[in-house]
Amino acid sequence: MDEDTPEGATPPGDGRGGDAAADPAAPRTDGGTERADEPAEDVALDPWGSASVGDYADLFAEFGIEAFDEVDDDVPDPHYLMRRGVIFGHREYDAVAEAMANDEPFAALSGFMPTGDPHIGHKLVFDEIIWHQRMGGDAFGLIADLEAHSARGMSWDEIDEHARNYLLSLLALGFDAEEGELYRQSDNRAVQDLGFELGSKANFSEFEAIYGFDGETNISHMQSVITQTADILYPQLVDEPKPTVIPVGPDQDPHVRLTRDLATRVRYFKVTEAFASFELDDDERRLVRAAYDALAARDGDGDAAEEGDAAESDVRCEDAAEWLADYEPPETDRDSVDLAAAKSTALDKLRAGGKEPLRPRVRFFDRNATDEAFEALIEAVAGEKRVFEGHVDAFELTRGEAESLAREVEIDHDGFGFRQPSSIYHRFMTGLTGGKMSSSIPASHISLLDDPEDGYDKVKAATTGGRDTAAEQRELGGEADECPVYELYAYLLAGDDDELTKEVYAECVNGERLCGGCKEQAAELMREFLEDHQEKRAEAEELLDDLDIDLDSDRRGTGGEH
Repeated sequence: MDEDTPEGATPPGDGRGGDAAADPAAPRTDGGTERADEPAEDVALDPWGSASVGDYADLFAEFGIEAFDEVDDDVPDPHYLMRRGVIFGHREYDAVAEAMANDEPFAALSGFMPTGDPHIGHKLVFDEIIWHQRMGGDAFGLIADLEAHSARGMSWDEIDEHARNYLLSLLALGFDAEEGELYRQSDNRAVQDLGFELGSKANFSEFEAIYGFDGETNISHMQSVITQTADILYPQLVDEPKPTVIPVGPDQDPHVRLTRDLATRVRYFKVTEAFASFELDDDERRLVRAAYDALAARDGDGDAAEEGDAAESDVRCEDAAEWLADYEPPETDRDSVDLAAAKSTALDKLRAGGKEPLRPRVRFFDRNATDEAFEALIEAVAGEKRVFEGHVDAFELTRGEAESLAREVEIDHDGFGFRQPSSIYHRFMTGLTGGKMSSSIPASHISLLDDPEDGYDKVKAATTGGRDTAAEQRELGGEADECPVYELYAYLLAGDDDELTKEVYAECVNGERLCGGCKEQAAELMREFLEDHQEKRAEAEELLDDLDIDLDSDRRGTGGEH
């Protein structure tokens, strides 16, 4: 991966490529600069390519990322990046929020590919990991050195230097190394062993489809991807499987999706809801559930519709087929999934079932279980059950109870019992010169190692969302939503002070704030931040030296891609 991205951090690895930002714009009389026009961009999620996303909203429909505002009310004392919409999407973060609210175990992990200096984009991820740690989670930070060597051709000496800088900034910002864990991929044998096991469930065709790998891709680069999936699942090897969140930019979502798939494939058992001897897919199951609930209620047998009820049902498959034939799903369902095809296949299965009773149950499929584990599961299922070749139907367990039982039996018989990892997604920071923030363009970003005076100067020279003249600014107001300097307030400089961000935004769009004064205030705050951060980095030197992390590698090799 590449460091040319705003976040630069990933599950694990920070890299994304970055095109050159716009040419420096001409200064203007109001102290702002002209923002270069940017072409619209298609949605593309490439962990080693472009760091920008043309339309975040498209990610919801195209890749199944859910809007974060659907779960933010469930998060106790949300981080300011959540409150301000910088964190805009998630996958199954509700499981983490629930564990957090109930004081149950959960974890947070992200990694950093040491290909350059840590910058203000990385701070987003540093802060997210530290916040989850302070909220009671097990926190993990890792150096994706195998990826840097294989995918970017970094020498081990370069990696050692950059790794040290990343870790110092993470510690300086408040990561508690005594309560959390920091490690290098190359030194973590448990991660490498887990990657070997996960690799047995992946194949090249998948890598080709997900990442565009081809005959020119080196094998070590492919190996580094599997290592990243092991990193993501590593917190669940510590103590027990638990909800785990991976804070990332949306371009890193391919790694999350692959890991969620692999976490499922290595499980011993698959647990689904079933209604009869035949199997249904997810969309068919929704339709059959609707038919069963409606018929059970109509026949005065509504209690039988409750999940886990063992009562014999008077509802037959042929009855459900007759009901479903006339059923029109709600408009929202028709929009979200293709239920037309599911309805046709569900009707075929129900009609073939004839007079077979339709009864809710949970079904355990034997996916990877040993014979001993499958027999232990059969023995552990309480109440009425039916045992078949390769699966068990249980009539007196809820879906949640069944999931817990399957995981318990799996772990007792040397399986992993992984839960699918969760993720949260934050917006990319705009480069200070407009366009993308790129580490290869010093003026577009601020390194956490920059001299405070240089940070001040970069902010003063930044592009703004201001108008052409001060008079026009006062009349029309500025375009804060298009302003890299306003982003600095919202993402970094205002810290936890929401009132400051609201004040800056309102004064800008109302024409009360001119760009020159706004940038002066931001530049002063940036200088203060860098001074404070670098003092804390110096204090963290001794702490880092005391940690069991080898930052003087004796590994040899020339690396992969150059």
